[in-house]
Amino acid sequence: MDEMIARINALAKKKREEGLTEAEQKEQKELYKKYLAGFRSNMEKQLDNTDVEFPDGSVVPFKEAVKKQNNLKK
Repeated sequence: MDEMIARINALAKKKREEGLTEAEQKEQKELYKKYLAGFRSNMEKQLDNTDVEFPDGSVVPFKEAVKKQNNLKK
């Protein structure tokens, strides 16, 4: 992952300073896709392990809390 981030940063710097070739632009897009997929996966796993405590003292998993909160807004 560290190597991927280093490459993303190197391409971003090159893009700012001198521009990228088509091959580099394609590589950058693919790296962004992979990075974001990993980020989203890690965030979802973290939220799956998160509980929310409501003022009434009830504790529910995050996904249930979101559903409960959305139902309250309707």
